[in-house]
Amino acid sequence: MKILHTSDWHIGRNLFTKKRYGEFEAFLDWLCSIIDQQRADALVIAGDIFDTGTPGNRAQSLYYRFLCRIASLSCRHVIVVGGNHDSPSFLNAPRELLRELNVHVVGCCCEKPEDEVVVLFDREGKPEAIVCTVPYLRDKDVRTVETGESADQKNLRMVEGVRDHYHQVCLSAEMKRKSLESTGGEKIPIIATGHLFIAGGKTIDGDGVRDLYVGSLAHLGSDILPGCVDYYALGHLHVPQIVGKKDHIRYCGSPLPMGFGEAKQQKLVLCVDFASGTPSIKEIAVPSFQKLQKVRGDLNTILTGLDQLVAAAESVWVEVEYIGDEIVTNLRESVENIVEGSPVEVLRIINRQITDRIIDRSHEHETLEELDPLVVFERCLLANEIAESEICSLKSCYTDILRTILEDESREEGDGR
Repeated sequence: MKILHTSDWHIGRNLFTKKRYGEFEAFLDWLCSIIDQQRADALVIAGDIFDTGTPGNRAQSLYYRFLCRIASLSCRHVIVVGGNHDSPSFLNAPRELLRELNVHVVGCCCEKPEDEVVVLFDREGKPEAIVCTVPYLRDKDVRTVETGESADQKNLRMVEGVRDHYHQVCLSAEMKRKSLESTGGEKIPIIATGHLFIAGGKTIDGDGVRDLYVGSLAHLGSDILPGCVDYYALGHLHVPQIVGKKDHIRYCGSPLPMGFGEAKQQKLVLCVDFASGTPSIKEIAVPSFQKLQKVRGDLNTILTGLDQLVAAAESVWVEVEYIGDEIVTNLRESVENIVEGSPVEVLRIINRQITDRIIDRSHEHETLEELDPLVVFERCLLANEIAESEICSLKSCYTDILRTILEDESREEGDGR
């Protein structure tokens, strides 16, 4: 049994003003070739297939065309679980139809734990793997609201709820495995998915990982994950990484860089082979489909760096960050003069000197679009001289409210309301 583990495609996501459908299409074409090359039996997509709960027609077309192509390859099964960016109702709507193509979709938490357990069969009809298809777990899925509970109590109940959900689903999978073994079958691996933030996980500025959806989940430790699972295919964090020094618990990361902070990061999909019983994990490098470059420094460093990119005469999207000591008022004009007529496109210019001076002196030139909602709330607390003893609790309540609002909006948009 061999699976490919991927996640966090974010189909439909823009990079500032640039649409990225060409990159998404190139990645999916490449992924099909890798599935064929590796002779993978199953593909696991661990959440955030789309960047929004209401993906556009082109994003949907890429997704469904890809699933149809998979049916003609060696891959016999596709596992799709919802992430925090996905609309559960949108993902689940065609699941009965997709099941005919051996595509198993779990957009949201199921009422019965056993409904998240899927047995995969080989071409002879013999069971070859059991998958615990755990999607992104929303607050309402794992915790009931108690009147008067503190922020710490909310967090504890959230952690306990996630732990209990995994325990129940994995217990059901273990019982299924024992039942299959009792009828003379060989021991088969248990694979589990997850779309969550395990404590200690690495993120990068600008990678699009939503803190509001992480919330109290940031306190989850790897000890919440049952030990009976042979491989955990996780999503949500965009940096490929091993969890808690346990090689079988993995984030594969996003296949495309979600921001310039990831420009130099090697993107991966993971190939997991269970032929020997113990999972053998191979990292497969995802090629770059659009070169990104961050040029940072004083004015001379920036202009020299841009000159070199123009001389290379290849398509590259650039973020420029000026951090020199002197104030440069014509930075944008200088940058645009160098790249004009070349395949180099500057998508963003950050002038730290001017920005820092403005912010130090006054916030009057800032706009709400530039600020994180939590930053606005923190400034409101300071302006109203709220006591330090109350700030932590108020911030926790505010984060819970924002998370609920965003989840409700995502659900309503997915329902077409």
